Amino acid sequence: MEIEQIREQVDAIDSQMLRLFLERMRLGEQIAAYKQENNLPVLNKAREREILARVQTEAGDMEPYAYQFFTMLIELNKVRQTELYSPPSRVRSLIEGALAAPEAVFPRTGTIACQGVEGANSQAACDKLLPRGNIMYVKSFEAVFDAVESGLCQFGVLPIENSANGSVRTVYDLLQRKRFSIVRGTTLHIRHELLAKPGTKLSDITEIYSHEQAIGQCSRYLSSLNGKVKVIPCANTAVAAKMVAEGINPHAAAISSHACAELYGLTMLRDDVQDSENNYTRFICIAKNPVIYAGSNKISLILDCKNEPGALNSILTKISAYGVNTSKLESCPVTGRNFEFIFFFDLDASVREKGVLPMLEELERISESFTFLGNYSVI
Repeated sequence: MEIEQIREQVDAIDSQMLRLFLERMRLGEQIAAYKQENNLPVLNKAREREILARVQTEAGDMEPYAYQFFTMLIELNKVRQTELYSPPSRVRSLIEGALAAPEAVFPRTGTIACQGVEGANSQAACDKLLPRGNIMYVKSFEAVFDAVESGLCQFGVLPIENSANGSVRTVYDLLQRKRFSIVRGTTLHIRHELLAKPGTKLSDITEIYSHEQAIGQCSRYLSSLNGKVKVIPCANTAVAAKMVAEGINPHAAAISSHACAELYGLTMLRDDVQDSENNYTRFICIAKNPVIYAGSNKISLILDCKNEPGALNSILTKISAYGVNTSKLESCPVTGRNFEFIFFFDLDASVREKGVLPMLEELERISESFTFLGNYSVI
C-alpha cells in the first residue's frame, strides 16, 4: 500500500476520533452538571482507576501508549468540568483584583528599594527596570520588603535566581511569607573581577570579601588558593568593594564588578575569577499589591504537593493539559520537615489567555499550599 493511501486512512480515523472526542467531552459536561446539582466532587479516583484498568486489559501490546492517551483524556475532561462548575477560589479573587484597573504599561519612574550601595548589581537592575527611578538603598533583602510595605517605596528590586548558583532561597521565603507580588523582571549578565587598592599585588592578598552568591560563582578560583586567603562573606559585591576602598587593610581584596572598580577607585588584579562566562542573574521587581501590567507573559508560583507517588506528576499533567510550558521547576526542602519539599514554578503564560486562570484554580485546589507570586514580563 502506498503511503498516501495510508495517510488517507489516518485522516479518516482522525476525523472519527475528533467526533468521538467531542462527544465524550459533551458527556463529561453533563456529568459535571449532575455532580453540581447533587453536590458531588469533580474528582472520582475509583471511576478513573476503573477506566484505566479496562484500557490496560484491552489494549494488548499498545497498553503503555493507550494508558497515557486515556490518562490525558481523563485529565482534559476534569479540566473542562472544573472550568464549568468550580467554586470561587482565592487565586481567582486575587488575579481579578490585579486586573481590575484598565490594562496599564509598567511605569518608568517611581521610588524603588535596592539592597546594597551604589554599584551593586541590584542597582543596575533598578536602572534597567525603572530608567528614571529614584533608588533608596537598604541593608538587607528583608529591608527591601519593609521599605515597600511601609510605603517608603513603590517597588523593590531583588535577585531571585543565578544561572550558576541557583535560586536565592531567602527571597523566595520572603515572597511566600509576606505575600508580595512580582510585577516585572529582568536578567543581567554578571562578570566578577578581583579588585584591590592601587599598588596592591596579587601575592599581597590575605582576605577576600564578597557576597555569598558571588563567592559560590567563583568557587573554582577560590579553591585554587588552597586556604591561604580568608574568604569573608558580606552583604553585597558593591559593599565589598566599598569596604576594601575605604578600609585600612592593605591586604584586602573584593570580588566585585568592573563598574565598582571605577566607582571606588580600585585596581583589577584578575578578571577571570568566575567559574563560567555564562553567568546570569535574574532580578524581580516587587510591589505590595498585585498588579498585572500589559505584556505579562510569565507566571511564578510556589507549590507544596502531597508527599505521595504521582502527586507532582498530577500537577505537571494538568499544566500540560492546558498547553502551558513549564520553564522552571525546582524543588527545595521544607524547613523542619524531613524529606518534604516545596516547588518553585515558572510558567510561560498570561492569566489573560483562555484557560490559564482555571488551571491556576485547579493547581490551588490540589496543592497542599499554593502561592501565586505574580504574572509579569521579563525585559
